[in-house]
Amino acid sequence: MKVIIDNDWQQVLEPEFEKDYYQKLRQYLKKEYATQTIYPDMYHIFQAFKWTPFSKVKVVILGQDPYHGPHQAHGLSFSVQPGVKTPPSLVNIYKELESDLGVKPVQHGYLKKWADQGVLLLNSVLTVRGGVAFSHQGMGWERLTDSAIKALSDREQPVVFILWGKAARDKIALIDQSRNVIIQSAHPSPLSAYRGFFGSKPFSKTNEALIAMGEQPIDWQLPESVD
Repeated sequence: MKVIIDNDWQQVLEPEFEKDYYQKLRQYLKKEYATQTIYPDMYHIFQAFKWTPFSKVKVVILGQDPYHGPHQAHGLSFSVQPGVKTPPSLVNIYKELESDLGVKPVQHGYLKKWADQGVLLLNSVLTVRGGVAFSHQGMGWERLTDSAIKALSDREQPVVFILWGKAARDKIALIDQSRNVIIQSAHPSPLSAYRGFFGSKPFSKTNEALIAMGEQPIDWQLPESVD
């Protein structure tokens, strides 16, 4: 099955899709989807790229791998499908957003409005077995998503990279810090949010950086309801 992204990410990622590592990953995923419960469903693996075209990316929020509970993952880091309980990390993101910018939390975790404004909600690994976190690490996804990060770093128009937690901060080596802006802190998960995530003000810092770049700031307020 050929990957179709339907925007300029296709040209950026096409060379990766042709490489041996991706062909091996593809064969592995075919077997996994046939024999295991895998999230997200195969039609949403590349949703982050589809909703936020390469030329429109202003901000990257980097996650690790998809949520591994039923009906949660739909291809965007930290976001869950409509009607699904907001996960603990996202609850903490909402708390920091309210503390930082006075943005009121909503009763859902569907972050499409951010993606539509140029926030690429990218996981390092794009698939996971149900109930088994990190189960698809080391299978090849990291090479693909690293190439996406590098391509954004090298793009003429700079990007704000939001890196929460060690796994995300490990990607700093891929980013040209002389041209792009990096905002980093502890991860928003309940295990680490009190170690530097709360009070880090990533949302106001991001908007300040975007304004300095001549870009429109992000409207972080999500709609109360989702269609």
